Amino acid sequence: MSGTEFPVNPQRLDPYKNFKFRVFWDGQTKPVAGVSKVSPLIRTTEVIRHREGNDPSTSHKSPGRTEYEPITLERGVTQDLEFERWANKVWDWGASPGYEVSLADFRKNIIIDLLNEAGQLVLSYRVYRCWVSEYQALPELDSDKPGVAFQLIKLENEGWERDLSVVEPKEPQINPE
Repeated sequence: MSGTEFPVNPQRLDPYKNFKFRVFWDGQTKPVAGVSKVSPLIRTTEVIRHREGNDPSTSHKSPGRTEYEPITLERGVTQDLEFERWANKVWDWGASPGYEVSLADFRKNIIIDLLNEAGQLVLSYRVYRCWVSEYQALPELDSDKPGVAFQLIKLENEGWERDLSVVEPKEPQINPE
């Protein structure tokens, strides 16, 4: 339905919120533990300018290469080792020479799901051939600024796409008529 923002729930006026989501990798059925922040999915296509010699002093513009920005996942520091394990596949400092990089499996595909306020799946994106280019095991530690200790991984990727099999769910009513 063209022009209808929410065809299944036409009473809905507000866009989806950004605070309910989950991340999966390795084909697991349980989300990655503790992820509290995901950076935006950004795709940029370079602009190639060109003109003919007899054109006015303006340029034609054509699309060039498309690049996908890295995605950062953040979570509070816990005993879970999944961020560290994945980061160690790219570089494991304590490994024997020749085994510092796990070339066979350092890349993963991930799934990022967006949920509505009721916890229903509303959008899903598949991100391809990710690998950890930056791992922050601990934040700055400062006894004068109490707060949650966060760790993060930055994921290089080779593209993403929306999973069109995920469709708008019928939103629940507290007192259905």
